[in-house]
Amino acid sequence: MRGNAEAHELIAPGSLTGVLELMARAPGEWMPIAGGTEIMVAHAAGRLREKKLVSLWGIGELRFIEVSGESIAIGAGATFRDLRMHDTVQSGASLLAKAATWIGSIANQSRATIGGNLVNGSPAADSSPALLVCDAEVELISMRGKRRIPYSSFHTGYKRNAMTPDELLYAVHVPLRFAQHRQYLRKVGTRRAMAISKVALAGTALLHGGVVSEIRLAAASLAPLPARLYRTEAVLHGRALGPLAIREAQEALMEEAKPIDDIRSTAAYRSRVAANLLGEFLNELLTAEARP
Repeated sequence: MRGNAEAHELIAPGSLTGVLELMARAPGEWMPIAGGTEIMVAHAAGRLREKKLVSLWGIGELRFIEVSGESIAIGAGATFRDLRMHDTVQSGASLLAKAATWIGSIANQSRATIGGNLVNGSPAADSSPALLVCDAEVELISMRGKRRIPYSSFHTGYKRNAMTPDELLYAVHVPLRFAQHRQYLRKVGTRRAMAISKVALAGTALLHGGVVSEIRLAAASLAPLPARLYRTEAVLHGRALGPLAIREAQEALMEEAKPIDDIRSTAAYRSRVAANLLGEFLNELLTAEARP
């Protein structure tokens, strides 16, 4: 079954205020569309149920990257090409810059927006683990004003989030302090790019004298939503890093993970590979710590 364009209405107010006024008048009636890299695939396959679409593309108020002393503010309309090419994102939020290179093709990266990627809410989203381990915040906007919440609280279930029907995702705020941490990000998929991840793992950590003083871990495709691995982190925090701690952390991850079987992989494979990735990250930490 193919989509029928005549079955849908698309309007483009051309300004952020115009979009918000429309959504305030009819909360939940209009679906925002930015780059369209997900929605147009659904439309082509005849799976786009929403009949009324409002375009965010070309609204400059949503496409920005601003650097302050402590963080980077990334507008929801910023594309993944914007992220890849920005010097401070590359140096201060390198995990996000790396994840941006995985988002489909170069053409996709020039259309796909970080806001669309997050609001789409896929458990396999490439940008989510990088944002989770960097304690990112999301800023939401409506005609009632703006509010900020931790990104870790944004996803509330499979393809569900904390936004009200009249809100848009306005910006993502990424702290710069994690640039000094040991960092890790790896995706396992059918191909390195232009493939949905079977599993991905991100991590940031600080060691002092071989002891884990800070650690954050997050994964894609291990739960119904992009997930921080809090229980696995707790096994490692405050411990001397060694073979026993690594093995116990891997066991904790496999217990904490709640993946599914689907056409791309099996739950057992995802759990085992994620544990292997965690072992790789922790062993890299040990190696780095041992260097003079």
